[in-house]
Amino acid sequence: MINQTGWLTDVKVVPSPHFDSRQSDKDISLLVIHNINLPPGQFGGDDIEQFFKGELDSTAHPYFAFIHEMKVSAHCLIKRDGEVIQFVSFQDRAWHAGVSSFAGRAQCNDYSIGIELEGSDFVPYTQAQYQSLAKVTREIMQTFPAITLSRITGHQYIAPGRKSDPGLVFDWQKYRGLLTQSESVYNVG
Repeated sequence: MINQTGWLTDVKVVPSPHFDSRQSDKDISLLVIHNINLPPGQFGGDDIEQFFKGELDSTAHPYFAFIHEMKVSAHCLIKRDGEVIQFVSFQDRAWHAGVSSFAGRAQCNDYSIGIELEGSDFVPYTQAQYQSLAKVTREIMQTFPAITLSRITGHQYIAPGRKSDPGLVFDWQKYRGLLTQSESVYNVG
């Protein structure tokens, strides 16, 4: 369930400082699916959380020296085991899409919700992730009815040539099938 301040009520919350206010929370009309893995090619640990909090240790991995000062966030992360972590209220603007456009409208961060899946373009996502993503998506669609099936997309489609996530291994058919099922559960931390 999403409360009146835009937070899921039954997930781990790790507030990110990397967000700002939307001009209008009535304009929320797009859901963008992403992937992330830190360090590159590795899963597990809390590096993604630290990154979204702006607290990534630049010395913990050579790649982190290049990204530790970036100010990015997503509304939610779904880990490999299906655990959902929320970083930014859905009512606020997370910094996940960058230079982007959907259906001719630029600046997707202004009107979208971003969900990161712990994964890569080349490693299949887990069943637990699909289950959690479907559950969260249904709750988002219920709270923000302008987000319909046709207004759910991947980062690769709103930033073509610049982004490739969630990748060709993301099973859109499986995900959309789960959205129509009546029951789904997700893991909480």
